[in-house]
Amino acid sequence: MSTTSIIQLANVTKRYGDFIAVNGIDLEVQEGEIFGILGPNGAGKTTTLEMIEGLRAPDSGTITVAGFDAVNQADEVRKIIGVQLQSTSLFPYLSASEIMELFGHFYGISDPKRRAVELLANVDLSSKAGNRVDQMSGGQQQRLSIALALVNSPVVSFLDEPTTGLDPHARRSLWQTVLDVRASGTTVVLTTHYMDEAESLCDRIAIMDGGRIIACDTPDALIRALPQDAVVRASTQVPVNWSQAELASLPGATNAVIDAAGTSLNIASADVQATIIALLNLAERDDIRLVDLASTSATLEDVFLALTGRSYGESEEAEEVTA
Repeated sequence: MSTTSIIQLANVTKRYGDFIAVNGIDLEVQEGEIFGILGPNGAGKTTTLEMIEGLRAPDSGTITVAGFDAVNQADEVRKIIGVQLQSTSLFPYLSASEIMELFGHFYGISDPKRRAVELLANVDLSSKAGNRVDQMSGGQQQRLSIALALVNSPVVSFLDEPTTGLDPHARRSLWQTVLDVRASGTTVVLTTHYMDEAESLCDRIAIMDGGRIIACDTPDALIRALPQDAVVRASTQVPVNWSQAELASLPGATNAVIDAAGTSLNIASADVQATIIALLNLAERDDIRLVDLASTSATLEDVFLALTGRSYGESEEAEEVTA
């Protein structure tokens, strides 16, 4: 990965009426990296991508891509980037190779047929070249949309929620496709709301919430910065009347969250053994049965919890209710 910045955002803001979708963010993406923008639905990820791609103009701030101004030189930017949108409608009765060749003609590729063969092989779709789009699975269509985003040999490829709606096997397959895209020399910027996806794929991650970037670093650095070694998790068969402050005060605990139903506990701990023993004593005192008691290493979800004071799952549910 290079230390040369290929994308720079400075104090970028986007409003829709009184709603601030993106609130004064600063961001740099390095050449050759997989850069992830992570956050719950409605955090501002897609709006940020669309402004970088030149599809939306910011209300304030500056955006440059490979030296071009994304607002005043939008045409130049579009020539050097590839875009896989969150939702893509492809011609259902054309075959994969026909669509690839069509896009090659759009970009003025000298040999669209050869480029189609090459890219379909890169995304493991050579055997599906003659299949119509409506005969392809969701995962195959997603890989095809990524191939289409590479037709013009872009310097940066933008992937917006590339694995949403895919089954676990298809998601893992697409992860390898993303890694292969980077290996070919293309910088990748992707948005996702899957914590495991960001942790597995990205060299660096910007975590967004409420239109702001609340953290940006490598996954390991974000996790290492937490004041904890692990997380103690447990469920109960009936709602507990413990407060989050009470759980956070247990020996070794540094933070705690109880879900809205009062039956799921997450306790960040710097001393797992001490925290588990104290939690078991508390449960015995109040005649509460703990189920699924376990401790796990800290994850990006715990980073989000530490930064926002709420779990990632709760944030997702809140976004769906207010959407």
